[in-house]
Amino acid sequence: MDSSKNLTILKLGGSVITDKRAEDGVVRVNEIQRMAKEISSFKGKLIIVHGAGSFGHPQAKRFALNEKFNLSGSLITHISVKELCRTVVDVLNENGICAVGVHPMCCMIADNGRIKAMFLDQIYCMLERGIVPVLHGDVVMDSSLGTSVISGDQIVPYIAKQMKASLLGIGSATEGVLDDKSSTIPIITSNNFEDVKKHIRGSENTDVTGGMLGKVKEMLDLSDSTNTTSHIFDAGKPGNIERFLKGEKIGTAITNEQ
Repeated sequence: MDSSKNLTILKLGGSVITDKRAEDGVVRVNEIQRMAKEISSFKGKLIIVHGAGSFGHPQAKRFALNEKFNLSGSLITHISVKELCRTVVDVLNENGICAVGVHPMCCMIADNGRIKAMFLDQIYCMLERGIVPVLHGDVVMDSSLGTSVISGDQIVPYIAKQMKASLLGIGSATEGVLDDKSSTIPIITSNNFEDVKKHIRGSENTDVTGGMLGKVKEMLDLSDSTNTTSHIFDAGKPGNIERFLKGEKIGTAITNEQ
């Protein structure tokens, strides 16, 4: 199918759309409203992936899902992130974006914590008909472990690679990747990654998926295998999502271009 031509993938960080410090899901509806307004003017093919924030990480940690299979814990965590997805989708639709939630647990299989396969035909079809698929970090079935937690940061490069996305944005809670002086690192490549890695922290809040360092590693692997450039930028700053969708270079670029 040709549906992925000029495809944009936008990740909305869990730390931006929820209060990640909360032990139980606290959604920032006003932030999602603002983001939806910025997205609403975009006319191209778009997939949105959102993080789980306080809707998935506390539950996954409570039931130690990264360490062992727990049936009830897996379902409780999945139900929690599905609730957040419903809110995001509702707000997008209220703002004129025809959005539909696509839950990874229902269309993805992992093996030992990494995505093994994903059924994408319905997503191709949605894009062709003007629907915006909304995916999210989730608990998915895992052929080795029973279930595993798959973050939005793993889903984004996976679908970007499979569907040959042309533009990729990671909306986080910071102005990109910061150095030891809290300045934005403009570009990260495999050449300077070892130098900048020591400045990149994991998440300060409950995050079972690797925080900023995890994001950078996933995007660097993507750029090395597909030549796709990703931008990590502050989605909490009004106007930034709109700027990204217009093709402006903002935040930190993760690329294999020298």
